[in-house]
Amino acid sequence: MELQGQTAIVTGAGRNIGRAIALELAGMGADVVVAEVDRATGERTAEEVRKRGRRAMALQTDVTRLADLQAMADRTVAEWGRIDLLVNNAGIHKSAHTADVTEADWDRLLAVNAKGVFFASQAVLRHMVAAKRGNIISLASMAGKMGLKTSLVYGITKAAVISMTRSLALAHAADGIRANCVCPGIVETDMIFQVDREAGEGLMGLKSGEYVSSGWSRSRSAGSRSRRTWPTWWASSPPASRPT
Repeated sequence: MELQGQTAIVTGAGRNIGRAIALELAGMGADVVVAEVDRATGERTAEEVRKRGRRAMALQTDVTRLADLQAMADRTVAEWGRIDLLVNNAGIHKSAHTADVTEADWDRLLAVNAKGVFFASQAVLRHMVAAKRGNIISLASMAGKMGLKTSLVYGITKAAVISMTRSLALAHAADGIRANCVCPGIVETDMIFQVDREAGEGLMGLKSGEYVSSGWSRSRSAGSRSRRTWPTWWASSPPASRPT
């Protein structure tokens, strides 16, 4: 097993991509901390990890709260002695025409999708730097690399994650720490169906499903090593130990 004996933290691991990543990492031999704002879904994923023969700990974590993120990192080290991998997966979306974006929309998306990624990384880095090893993988999006007329703020947050990853990689390469990001296209999750309703039906007048089917190619649903989990699997595996 590629990650035997290692400890991974996955934020937003209660469902969808985060859950799939947590289960994939468990299958690779890692013990998994499920850092999830929703206690019930977090506990459910943790139980699925245990059924795969790995240790699991569900920590109720709001990635917009620095105290929660610090507690997440400190509790992991106190209980299991190490942090080898952080997957910054937690994220939200809100569709809107440019004129309709509110300050609250802006603040909320930046808080979860960008601020949360930075301060979760900062929280684990103290332990990783001391250990002279570590791996940070952040979920960005193709929306951070291209224009989307009804997802402007979301795209900004994901562009921030891409830039942040490059800077983290440069800043901590000498500490033995890697930083990479993954930029998925459309993946069948609750979020993309929300986007289909908000942007496709609500803002563009499309029929249900047309926004998704007219965009990037669909990925398979969660459960196997598909496009949903493969990039994260590769970035966390020994073959990826050199590039960052």
